[in-house]
Amino acid sequence: MNVESAGTPTTEAPSMAQWRIMLRDEVSLLAMPGAHHKALLRQAHALHQGQVIDADKLGDLLELADAALAYAVESLLDLDADE
Repeated sequence: MNVESAGTPTTEAPSMAQWRIMLRDEVSLLAMPGAHHKALLRQAHALHQGQVIDADKLGDLLELADAALAYAVESLLDLDADE
């Protein structure tokens, strides 16, 4: 899964960088999509509560987490169909 953001600043908080790494962890995502999605949501809310990101950015992260879950489900369904 290739997720890029055109508005990504060149310097971001380490916790934000960690969230992006977790988002791109396809192995974990496909192994446990629900748990991975939940972890992304929790971390995004923690970033917002810690005032690392604003409400608009929180919305963006939640959408990306939902898209990752949808990707995982579709990928797993494709794998099942191929078998």
